[in-house]
Amino acid sequence: MINAVGTPQSLLLLGGTSEIGLAIAANYAKQRPLAVTLAARPSPRLDAAAEQLRALGATVRTVAFDARDFDSHPKVVAEAFGDGDIDVTVVAFGVLGDAEQLWQDHAAGVEAAQVNYTAAVSVGIALAERLRAQGHGSVIALSSVAGERVRRSNFVYGSTKAGFDGFYLGLGEALRPQGITVTVVRPGFVHTKMTEGLKAAPLATTADKVAQIAVDAVRSRRELVWAPAPWRVVMSVLRHVPRPIFRKLPI
Repeated sequence: MINAVGTPQSLLLLGGTSEIGLAIAANYAKQRPLAVTLAARPSPRLDAAAEQLRALGATVRTVAFDARDFDSHPKVVAEAFGDGDIDVTVVAFGVLGDAEQLWQDHAAGVEAAQVNYTAAVSVGIALAERLRAQGHGSVIALSSVAGERVRRSNFVYGSTKAGFDGFYLGLGEALRPQGITVTVVRPGFVHTKMTEGLKAAPLATTADKVAQIAVDAVRSRRELVWAPAPWRVVMSVLRHVPRPIFRKLPI
């Protein structure tokens, strides 16, 4: 269970090699003994992630998880909950892809949509069943400011995150009566392997800083946060810019 100061004793990371997801797990592991389940495809990178958390004193196990194998998701979630309740689940998998390729290459575009949106819905439904059964828990859903107002420069990725946002905000409303909290986190540009080689955007941040924002949001039971916070003001303005002007902005 989550203790009086908002620190969990168990965590499931769907997307077990996500740098932001691992930073969230590490943040919690530094506060109290933590049992972590990392769900991802088996790889040396997953092994390294497990060792990174064990070095912080966490108890870690891994579960094979492929975001594209939708039929397996209920079984994966059931296995993750097999040892007992999960206090915090982090939904942290996704692909960025090449923005221009995604709308011109059918296979690439469909895969991005399936991983970023369809798979997120799939695991979300499976999670909801388990969380309702245990009667408590929190979900951290890692989204992106790209989904708040979809831009031409990355509209396929942005559209998947817009759908992701809508689903997890709605899931939070559906689970609220059971005392379960869903927190959607909207980072901007984050310095990770996913963005390596890309030009940093304004308000660029780090995985550790996003993790701290997410942890604080769960503690205060917030449903939606931006990382960093000034993105809230930026996107509030951009949402109201008329489309003829919006398309001329260098974003």
